[in-house]
Amino acid sequence: MSTAGSVKAVFGSVRRLIIWTLLACGLVALLAPVASGRVVPTDKGPVRGVDGPAVSKYLGIPYAAPPVGGLRWKPPQPVPRWNGPPRDASQLGPHCPQAASPFGTESSTEDCLYLNVFVPNGKVAQEKNGKVKAKKAKDLPVMVWFHGGALVVGESDEYDPTRLVEQGAVIVTLNYRLGWLGFLAHPALSAESPHQSSGNYGLMDQQAALRWVRRNIRKFGGDPGNVTIFGESAGGLSVHAHLASPLSAGLFHRAIAQSGAYSPSEPSLADAESRGLATAHNAGCGDSQTAECLRSLPIEAILANQPELPGALGPNVDGRVLAQSINDAIETGQFNRVPVVEGSTHDEFRLFAALNIEFVFGQLPPSFYPLAVPLLLSTLGLDASPAAVMAQYPLSDHGTVVLALAAIGTDAVFACPARRAARALSQHVPTFAYEFDDPDAPQLFVPPASFPYGAYHGSEVQYLFNLPDQQNAPDLNGAQQALANTMVRYWTQFSRAGDPNAAGTPQWPAYTTANDAFMSLQPPTPVVTTGFAADHKCAFWDANS
Repeated sequence: MSTAGSVKAVFGSVRRLIIWTLLACGLVALLAPVASGRVVPTDKGPVRGVDGPAVSKYLGIPYAAPPVGGLRWKPPQPVPRWNGPPRDASQLGPHCPQAASPFGTESSTEDCLYLNVFVPNGKVAQEKNGKVKAKKAKDLPVMVWFHGGALVVGESDEYDPTRLVEQGAVIVTLNYRLGWLGFLAHPALSAESPHQSSGNYGLMDQQAALRWVRRNIRKFGGDPGNVTIFGESAGGLSVHAHLASPLSAGLFHRAIAQSGAYSPSEPSLADAESRGLATAHNAGCGDSQTAECLRSLPIEAILANQPELPGALGPNVDGRVLAQSINDAIETGQFNRVPVVEGSTHDEFRLFAALNIEFVFGQLPPSFYPLAVPLLLSTLGLDASPAAVMAQYPLSDHGTVVLALAAIGTDAVFACPARRAARALSQHVPTFAYEFDDPDAPQLFVPPASFPYGAYHGSEVQYLFNLPDQQNAPDLNGAQQALANTMVRYWTQFSRAGDPNAAGTPQWPAYTTANDAFMSLQPPTPVVTTGFAADHKCAFWDANS
């Protein structure tokens, strides 16, 4: 072959290679899922999320510096700015350290202060004055979700807010420090603080996330002047804490507390520090109770000393994050005054009765009831007379010991405290009270018990979010899906207007002490009830609280 022919052949091969490469790349691009979305600038650098058909996601955005090394047990610090290409926001960030449980995935990663933003992709339906119009996703109401888990377990990963986003809201979910990493108070930590306080780091993380929202959410289509905080269980308690915290003033404009009224009072800083000394000793510091020793403890030693009982760990009255107990702040009207939705579920304590009683001790015989009641009251920190409690809850009304104990726990720990909170809040702000009451709510978390779980603690969350656990549980039936649709409308309309009432939904009256009206969220259609106090024996528990 001539030299000219050889050159021609080589160029022909190269040409074919280029064509095939371009075709292959195009095919890959067509077959691959969308791997990048719109770039959004934040105050620390740009992020690139993932666009879906209805929702754009921006995942794993750091809102505070990793609380590791010298930043362990320090208030959240600013994130260093990143330069160069946009940060990949297509994957969830690590979640905070915890042991494996039915309510959270095991983790030992302290670098966990990340949030996720979910935005409607395209125009959204907006209701105003009873009329619905499609408008560009701009200046939308913002809803910030605090996950539950007794302040010891849980993560933002579990909550897919697509249903809420589709109603025209920007949703933010986040991780915050848990367990002793989030709430350890200790004299050595207080001594190095300019405010002479310690603990409450998990609440400060949440406040740092809310400040991030205030600075950045407009770039994602949200309105920083219309932020609703909402959460369930420990997340509901967190909502109450932010109502009470002076440091949270102005960071949010509405609040939804789901099963969050279970903590009647918080310990003083001194009491919390005393417990912290014992924890540090058990974790390995012994007599060397220094901040340096605390920060040198391996994460395994800290997790091994987490409290096991729900509600056994939480905030303290440190004089800064909390100037007084949550209950005192609400009862005296010294709280951040915003419209509030306050509620609980009809059978809250059945979940705990299964986990902590039946699964541990088996089905208790009737003869054990007189022994079990004082033990339960002591465990829950309740001062009521056991004899008086058994008179209110005769075993014959409940059938089994465990169900009687579950009724006591539901009423004393969740239902009546929620009603007391609603009564106090309603003296100062628009308040809407509810009870979730689907007796057949799918059980997502634990194995079957000898009794029906009913509307157990946390059962309402699956009506608002898509949860991974729903893959292993029955789908919501038609009546339940109708209830879910109404609840999503209520929640998002409240975030939009400070009032849950929307066109086409049953009227939900504001709570007052005069009407004592609760919206019973039952399938398929919610109804208003005034029988909540009698159903849960609140006159008795109010007199014994």
